[in-house]
Amino acid sequence: MVTLEDVARHAGVSLATASRVLNGSSRQVGRAMRERVEKAAAELGYRTNVAAQTLARGASDVIGLVVHDLVDPYFAAIADGAMRAADARGHMVMVGTTHRDPEREIAYVSTLHAQRVRAVLIAGSRVADAAVTDRLRAELGRYRETGGRVACVGQDLLGVATVAPANREGAADLARALAALGHTRFAVLAGPPHLVTAIDRRTGFTEALADLGLPEPQIVYGSFDRGGGHTAVQEVADATCVFAVNDVMAVGALAALRERGVRVPDDVSVAGFDDIATLRDLTPALSTVRLPLADMGARAVELALSGDHGDPPVVAGVEGRVVLRDSVRRLR
Repeated sequence: MVTLEDVARHAGVSLATASRVLNGSSRQVGRAMRERVEKAAAELGYRTNVAAQTLARGASDVIGLVVHDLVDPYFAAIADGAMRAADARGHMVMVGTTHRDPEREIAYVSTLHAQRVRAVLIAGSRVADAAVTDRLRAELGRYRETGGRVACVGQDLLGVATVAPANREGAADLARALAALGHTRFAVLAGPPHLVTAIDRRTGFTEALADLGLPEPQIVYGSFDRGGGHTAVQEVADATCVFAVNDVMAVGALAALRERGVRVPDDVSVAGFDDIATLRDLTPALSTVRLPLADMGARAVELALSGDHGDPPVVAGVEGRVVLRDSVRRLR
């Protein structure tokens, strides 16, 4: 394996000079000297040490994106938007998945800091645990103190630039739209009780029903995935409409209802939240609240890389839009 020392010796220059030429240092090297080093490297077949380049420049061209679950189409769409925006700016995106473990999320941020990435993006809900949130906030703070850039897609709880979807408001709008179709008996597949996104959507929906003078819905908790929706809907009783707090839970619910011979929407209506593009061809087509997921990922990149480091963090709100499709029916 050819080393940097081999190149320096072959070019007749110091190790420091060879490093400045080949590892991306901002210190200038004369043209003739640079050409000698580059020629020696080519003749010997030297491979550049990317880690050394990063240390020489002070930061890499890599953006670290930390998501809960890349298999979930919600995060895949956000990641796609972030990658496209980063590519347009000449950056690459490295993705890490936490599998919804907040400890892994904190560890990822620490690792990305050590790797001197250009920016860190955090996409996903916070948990209803102030101590965990404070630890992540502190880890991000240490990274920012060294010049790192940060943006979050989710709740504005980390003291950084944030793309904040209006989860509570979108769920309330959906409740009012479903009630306008004549539904009065609802069930909510509410996801995990400790996940802030799930809490906000459940709360927005139930508060809107209360404001309309409608009975409290049946609340069934479960995991924030297809399996959670499949299991939770089997506990639903005497509801004309089921609201799952995300689309993948709604897909699980639809599958479970179909297995039991329950017709959607003839026997019961079903709605979700997010409007994941890959799920729009479901039969029946899923009613939901649409969020511009790819745009949210792109916006996070923009917030992380723009503005002065000392500016107050920007919070960019994102509204959801109710989309009613064939999975719900009018009762009156």
